[in-house]
Amino acid sequence: MLTGRYMTSVKNVPAVMKAIQDGAAPPKFTIEHLKGIGFPSSNDRTIIPMLKDLKFLGGDGTPLQRYHDYRDRTRAKAVMAEALREAYQDLFQINERPSEQQRAAIEGKFKAVHNVEDNIAELQARTFFAFLKLADLDAAAGSGIPKPSAPKAEEEGAGDSAESTLPTKQRHPLSSVGLRYNIEVHLPATKDVEVYNAIFKSLKEHLIDH
Repeated sequence: MLTGRYMTSVKNVPAVMKAIQDGAAPPKFTIEHLKGIGFPSSNDRTIIPMLKDLKFLGGDGTPLQRYHDYRDRTRAKAVMAEALREAYQDLFQINERPSEQQRAAIEGKFKAVHNVEDNIAELQARTFFAFLKLADLDAAAGSGIPKPSAPKAEEEGAGDSAESTLPTKQRHPLSSVGLRYNIEVHLPATKDVEVYNAIFKSLKEHLIDH
């Protein structure tokens, strides 16, 4: 997944997102509401469809749960990280922690996915990075993608040896072979006892005593 939305100007993105945290959530986040919180410029209006793609707003502008979660400043950066991972999933396949060093690759991804020209891909990348600055990719957002945790002790030792995962009964030495395997011996039809003695002696030497 890779949203094709972009903003022609991103300078007020941090201020708009701060205003979302500072004020109460409106019944619907509209252009009029945006003007009411101090952003009358037409350049700022494109943040509304961006917030819809980031699942902060529903299709009709109604604030969704993510909008309310973002208003909690202790979780805001983690909530934004979760939103970006969803809306820009394809970019996180390039690098799980995208940075300016990957800008050329990111612009190329927008061009390939959305068949856009260089200038549009540049605006799409610029918009992504504007929101990325408000995210903490190392944080866990509750219901979002959790931060990778250290492996548990039992998981770390799981691959030490194949034998370590076997039940105790199966780790018995070969002297317990009678408890582990069913061995079928097809004896020849003979009345010579020495033939049988030789067969069992060979079994003992090669299977039990080794």
